[in-house]
Amino acid sequence: MNHGKRAVALGFFDGLHLGHAALMEKVKQRADELQAEATVLTFDVHPDTLVFGKEVPLINSAPEREEIIRRIWGIEQTIFLHFNRSMMKMPWQEFIQSATEELNIAAVVVGHDFSFGYKGQGKPECLKAWCEERGISCDVIPAVCVDGRVVSSTEIRELIATGRIEEANRLLGHAHTLSDVIHSGYHLGARMGSPTINMAFPDGVVIPKHGVYATRVFLDDDSQYIAVTNVGVRPTVSEEKKVSVESHLLDFEEGNLYGRHARVEFCHFERSERRFESMEELAEQIRLDVRNTRCWFENQG
Repeated sequence: MNHGKRAVALGFFDGLHLGHAALMEKVKQRADELQAEATVLTFDVHPDTLVFGKEVPLINSAPEREEIIRRIWGIEQTIFLHFNRSMMKMPWQEFIQSATEELNIAAVVVGHDFSFGYKGQGKPECLKAWCEERGISCDVIPAVCVDGRVVSSTEIRELIATGRIEEANRLLGHAHTLSDVIHSGYHLGARMGSPTINMAFPDGVVIPKHGVYATRVFLDDDSQYIAVTNVGVRPTVSEEKKVSVESHLLDFEEGNLYGRHARVEFCHFERSERRFESMEELAEQIRLDVRNTRCWFENQG
């Protein structure tokens, strides 16, 4: 490695979709060529939250973005900058000068639509010219299209929110995930003969359409299970409106998983959440959900 130099992918990277994948591969290539450390430089808060004064429901939380980057592309260094009003008003030249000096940047990679600095005045062409003057490598990655449409986080959020999870996964290039610590839930599943693990979506993250999903669950000991996951408010048994995520791990042997870490990968939307007239009717539907989930995975080979 060349005296602590870095090759940096710069962007927000919500969802880490196919367009972002092109940036990750390029920054790894530049890092190898320059004997530098591949690094992702991103922000903890979506810039639109401050720039436009509106909350942006994200595909992944910041820790999930870091985990995906490490797991899929093997990039160990993800640096989060705190996006505040001071940064929002910073001229783009000052931002990139400061980042280059502090991180010893030898190469930078951005997407075609990336903008930064005050009023978004730092465009890719500005960054490329600035880098060329200083002997810094700069790659601008063109749009990645699927079926003639540019892959975007905005479209993927909509697909997830409406239950079109397989379409979302196609654009992501990997399964949409939820990572969380398993916590004690309502114990309803155990009483009905189908024990579940309970998790929750982080604040500010888009909630998938309420319903039942065929999922894979990965535990922190590297074991994995296919599962039936319910996302919703449990209308049959509760008047609360709090969204819960309950996963029934198929073929899981007895054991206490509370406090352990798990990752749920959403693979297929089975059905919408609905209220059942009795617990017996709910139990029968759960058995059907299990059969449907097994069949779906078997059909996937």
